[in-house]
Order: sequence, then C-alpha cells, then structure tokens
Amino acid sequence: MTDETNSTPASSGAEGRSPRWERDLLERLAFAALTEQRRSRRWGIFFKLFFASYLVLILVIAQSDSWSGKALSNNHTALVDLEGVISADSLANADNVISGLRAAFENKSTQGIVLRANSPGGSPVQAGYINDEIKRLRTKYPKTPLYAVIGDVCASGCYYVVAAADKIYVDKASVVGSIGVLMNGFGFVDTMKKVGVERRLLTAGEHKGFLDPFGPVKPADARHAQQMLDEIHQQFIATVRQGRGKALKETKTMFSGLFWTGEEAIKMGLVDSLGGASYVAREVIGAEEIVDYTYRENVFDRFSRRLGTAMAQTLSTDLLGRTPLLK
Repeated sequence: MTDETNSTPASSGAEGRSPRWERDLLERLAFAALTEQRRSRRWGIFFKLFFASYLVLILVIAQSDSWSGKALSNNHTALVDLEGVISADSLANADNVISGLRAAFENKSTQGIVLRANSPGGSPVQAGYINDEIKRLRTKYPKTPLYAVIGDVCASGCYYVVAAADKIYVDKASVVGSIGVLMNGFGFVDTMKKVGVERRLLTAGEHKGFLDPFGPVKPADARHAQQMLDEIHQQFIATVRQGRGKALKETKTMFSGLFWTGEEAIKMGLVDSLGGASYVAREVIGAEEIVDYTYRENVFDRFSRRLGTAMAQTLSTDLLGRTPLLK
C-alpha cells in the first residue's frame, strides 16, 4: 500500500512537468531559428547592396575612362587611334573614330591632332565616312592641324582615311598603299557534283541569286560586279588625288593594289616624312603632352557589340562573301 501511494505522486509530477519542458524547448528552438533567419536576411541585403554598389562603381569608372581628355584645360596634342579592321561591327568603325575626332577638335586646348593609324583596311563606306568628317572638321577648325601617323600598316581603306590629313608621317618599315578594291568568295559547283548534292534555289528577280557560290558564275553577274568594283576604285583614286594634291607622284602601279615601305612611299608622295606620334607632337605641333581621345569600349558596349556581331553572323547570309572591301 505504501509503495503504491508513494509512486503515484512521483509519476504524476513527471507527467505534469513534461509538457512544459517540451514547450519551452520548442519555443527556444523557434526563437533561435527566427533569429538566424533574420541574421541571414540582413547579411543577404548587405551583400546585395555591396555588390550593386561595386557594379555601379565599375561602370562609372569604365564610362569615365571612355574619354580621357574631354575636361583638360592645358594645351596638348590630341591622339585618336585607328586600330584594326575598319568595319561597322568593329571598334574601328566610323562612329567611334569620328566621336574621338570631334571631341579632340572641339577642345579649345587642343593644339593639334594625331590620327595614329594601324589597319589593313576594310569597308569603303566606313572609311569614306571618316574621310568626309575629317575634311569637314578641318574646314570648321582651320587653326587645328590634323596629322596622320602610320604604324605597322596602313593599307587600302586605312589609306583612304588618312589621305584627308594635313600631312602623313610614317616609319621607314611601315607598309603603305594597296589602293584597290576586292570582292572575294568561293565556288563549290564541282564539289557538289562529286558529293552528289543538288542545289535548290528559288528566287524572284533575275539576279537575286547573284554570284551564288553553289552555281556557275553567270557572265552578266561577273560584268556587273566588275563594273561596281571599278566604280568604287575610281572613287578611291579621286579621294587620294584630292587629299595628296601636288605631293603625289603618280606611277603606273600606284593604283594597282600594290603596297610599299614607308621609305618608298615618301618618294612616291603617298606620305610626307618619317616620324612617330611623339615626334609630331613635340616637333611639329609644339605640344609635347599627348592626351588620348580614342573611344574606349566600356562593359555595356562590349556586350552589345559581341551580341550584335553574333546576330549579324547568324542572320546576314544573303550577301555573305560578296561585299566590296578596301583591303
């Protein structure tokens, strides 16, 4: 009797304390989880704000670096680079080069401009845009001279551009010239016959399949292409004659597409003298300090250009390999 009576209250007390202990434990765990969740959320917000601020800072720095000489007030020589193939989807496109030239001419502290050219050529349209704008800017700012300085190579479309300069300087080993126009491509007619592939091309328009690489060249298409190339070639020649004037000593091979060293180009009147960018700034312009006005690609521009290039390569198939080039 005694054992049973004593055991009952003990068992009852344990049962009474158990629910309260479990409830306290669950509350503590819940509060701990809530606190940890709040801490994680605060750190998440912090890192997001930090990353966003860092990204904005990079973009601001990249944008400010795009134009390094806009706000300068000291007298200086402005530098604009023409580097690489001249085409609408490259950094050496007309918009970029012209933007740098305009900024250089508009700065009242610019004593003279050096267009530093190193390009194998490219689009006659893009080269023509730059040439025309150089002539317009020289007329608008007659007291600001523009000199072209050739690096390793200035061929075809590149020479089309620099022909508009006041004077052209070159290194003795530079490659200059290639005043001509080309249109290239491939023909796969015999290959298709050997492989046993049949070409199925439907067109509306007699010449819509112009110079189709999977079919034989039509004489009428070849004549039309040659006429177009000759016309662009004559435009090129006229631009060179206008730009170089009496300095040009024409020869039978000058406009044949050949190219020459810098030393030989001086004798032919294609360029004026030996000299680099620093020499021209110091000795010719008289402002030794050089400020770079070249357009520099920022993050957004680089992404847009690569995206645009990829889309162009995917979609532009109608005239693939059939665009005239000054190369």
